[in-house]
Amino acid sequence: MNYISIDKFKKAWVFKHQDLPINEADLDAIKLMSPERSAVLWTTMVSREKDHPDFFTKSEWPGDEATWVSQLNWETPWENGEPHLPQTLCDFLQWEDNTTVYFCLSREHVFETRFDVFKHCWQNFMFLADGSLLLGKKRQGVVQFMENGQAKLGERPKS
Repeated sequence: MNYISIDKFKKAWVFKHQDLPINEADLDAIKLMSPERSAVLWTTMVSREKDHPDFFTKSEWPGDEATWVSQLNWETPWENGEPHLPQTLCDFLQWEDNTTVYFCLSREHVFETRFDVFKHCWQNFMFLADGSLLLGKKRQGVVQFMENGQAKLGERPKS
């Protein structure tokens, strides 16, 4: 089984928050990968060595400062209730709405959805911002959402 019910996720409340409702179609498009599938994606796209963003080192692309070209504050628009992902992020990534995206919390927890769904539901995902990575399938652009309210924008190395 590649996916498990979001209800099995210990922080499932982020997708059922009363103040940030998600319509049924978008909720259905947010898929929590099984731990096994998450591990394969993490190992392939993020790190073979580290299990969580807290442990990245300079020897891996997420821990290498050369990966990151700029940063911006995501927390202010989030606190202001901006309904859509900040345009600066969209302009940087230049992804189509139907791009498959992965919101990677750790080796065991990866969400898969489409970019248009992520843009609608970004506020919900930000409850999980703890060095979490937003990756696009077959895309080099990457965003790392930090707990301090900053987002680092960069490019993954080609695999």
